[in-house]
Amino acid sequence: MEILVTYDVATETAEGRRRLRKVAEICQAHGQRVQKSVFECILSAAQYERLKDKLARAIDPAEDSLRFYRLAEPRERHLETMGRQIVYDLHDPLVL
Repeated sequence: MEILVTYDVATETAEGRRRLRKVAEICQAHGQRVQKSVFECILSAAQYERLKDKLARAIDPAEDSLRFYRLAEPRERHLETMGRQIVYDLHDPLVL
């Protein structure tokens, strides 16, 4: 399944900035960054549950928020973009 993950992490404190880095690291390990706080991920159901669990443990639920959207497939058919275009194929192998 294709999932869009978005987050808003409060960064007024050093602890908040640490949480932001941790959330970004977790998302980068599971998907492709498409905007500063937005990642597209292709995951199995088990991977999706693990991602949600890791992110839930990384945030402060009183200050931060996460949103998960299941994308309609095929994504290319339902996606519109404006401005700078970042072209990549989520189905290609991810090289780090």
